[in-house]
Amino acid sequence: MRARAFAFALLISTPALAAPICLNRAGDAVHCEAKGAMPLGWQLPPDEAARREMNQPHPSSSAILKTVAGLLLFFALIALLPEFDGARDRDWDSQEKQDRD
Repeated sequence: MRARAFAFALLISTPALAAPICLNRAGDAVHCEAKGAMPLGWQLPPDEAARREMNQPHPSSSAILKTVAGLLLFFALIALLPEFDGARDRDWDSQEKQDRD
Protein backbone atom coordinates (compact mmCIF):
# COMPACT_ATOMS: atom_id res chain seq x y z
CA MET A 1 0.00 0.00 0.00
CA ARG A 2 2.82 2.37 0.84
CA ALA A 3 4.49 1.73 -2.49
CA ARG A 4 1.30 2.61 -4.35
CA ALA A 5 0.87 5.80 -2.33
CA PHE A 6 4.49 6.77 -3.01
CA ALA A 7 4.11 6.07 -6.74
CA PHE A 8 0.91 8.10 -6.83
CA ALA A 9 2.61 11.00 -5.04
CA LEU A 10 5.42 10.94 -7.60
CA LEU A 11 2.94 10.95 -10.47
CA ILE A 12 0.96 13.94 -9.25
CA SER A 13 3.92 16.03 -8.09
CA THR A 14 5.12 18.82 -10.33
CA PRO A 15 8.79 19.31 -11.14
CA ALA A 16 10.54 22.40 -9.87
CA LEU A 17 11.55 24.89 -12.53
CA ALA A 18 14.81 26.79 -12.38
CA ALA A 19 14.96 30.54 -12.65
CA PRO A 20 15.85 31.86 -16.10
CA ILE A 21 19.43 32.91 -16.78
CA CYS A 22 20.23 35.97 -18.86
CA LEU A 23 23.47 37.14 -20.44
CA ASN A 24 25.32 40.40 -19.97
CA ARG A 25 26.99 42.34 -22.82
CA ALA A 26 30.19 40.31 -22.41
CA GLY A 27 28.25 37.06 -22.87
CA ASP A 28 28.57 35.90 -19.27
CA ALA A 29 25.61 34.16 -17.63
CA VAL A 30 23.98 36.30 -14.92
CA HIS A 31 20.63 36.38 -13.14
CA CYS A 32 18.06 38.41 -15.02
CA GLU A 33 17.65 40.86 -12.12
CA ALA A 34 21.40 41.61 -11.94
CA LYS A 35 22.77 44.96 -13.01
CA GLY A 36 23.89 44.89 -16.64
CA ALA A 37 21.78 41.86 -17.58
CA MET A 38 20.34 41.86 -21.07
CA PRO A 39 16.69 40.88 -21.69
CA LEU A 40 15.71 37.23 -21.50
CA GLY A 41 16.53 35.48 -24.78
CA TRP A 42 19.21 37.98 -25.90
CA GLN A 43 22.35 36.36 -27.34
CA LEU A 44 25.76 37.55 -28.43
CA PRO A 45 26.20 38.17 -32.14
CA PRO A 46 27.42 34.96 -33.82
CA ASP A 47 30.88 36.29 -34.71
CA GLU A 48 31.45 37.51 -31.12
CA ALA A 49 30.23 34.20 -29.69
CA ALA A 50 32.58 32.27 -31.99
CA ARG A 51 35.52 34.48 -30.99
CA ARG A 52 34.79 33.96 -27.29
CA GLU A 53 34.53 30.19 -27.81
CA MET A 54 37.93 30.10 -29.52
CA ASN A 55 39.53 32.02 -26.62
CA GLN A 56 38.27 29.53 -24.02
CA PRO A 57 40.92 27.06 -22.79
CA HIS A 58 40.42 23.49 -23.99
CA PRO A 59 42.10 20.41 -22.49
CA SER A 60 44.82 18.85 -24.59
CA SER A 61 44.51 15.29 -25.83
CA SER A 62 47.36 14.21 -23.55
CA ALA A 63 45.49 15.56 -20.50
CA ILE A 64 42.37 13.65 -21.54
CA LEU A 65 44.38 10.44 -22.04
CA LYS A 66 46.06 10.84 -18.65
CA THR A 67 42.68 11.28 -16.99
CA VAL A 68 41.23 8.21 -18.71
CA ALA A 69 44.32 6.17 -17.78
CA GLY A 70 44.04 7.31 -14.15
CA LEU A 71 40.38 6.34 -14.00
CA LEU A 72 41.11 2.94 -15.55
CA LEU A 73 43.88 2.35 -13.00
CA PHE A 74 41.56 3.38 -10.17
CA PHE A 75 38.81 0.99 -11.32
CA ALA A 76 41.36 -1.81 -11.86
CA LEU A 77 42.56 -1.40 -8.28
CA ILE A 78 38.98 -1.55 -7.04
CA ALA A 79 38.42 -4.72 -9.08
CA LEU A 80 41.51 -6.31 -7.51
CA LEU A 81 40.30 -5.79 -3.95
CA PRO A 82 39.53 -9.04 -2.12
CA GLU A 83 35.93 -9.98 -1.40
CA PHE A 84 34.86 -8.89 2.06
CA ASP A 85 31.40 -9.06 3.52
CA GLY A 86 32.32 -9.55 7.18
CA ALA A 87 30.21 -12.68 7.58
CA ARG A 88 33.11 -15.11 8.07
CA ASP A 89 35.29 -15.15 11.15
CA ARG A 90 38.45 -15.16 9.07
CA ASP A 91 37.43 -11.77 7.62
CA TRP A 92 38.24 -10.25 11.01
CA ASP A 93 41.57 -10.28 12.75
CA SER A 94 42.06 -10.91 16.47
CA GLN A 95 41.76 -7.22 17.44
CA GLU A 96 38.24 -6.92 16.06
CA LYS A 97 37.23 -10.18 17.74
CA GLN A 98 38.40 -8.82 21.08
CA ASP A 99 36.52 -5.56 20.52
CA ARG A 100 33.27 -7.42 19.77
CA ASP A 101 33.50 -9.48 22.96
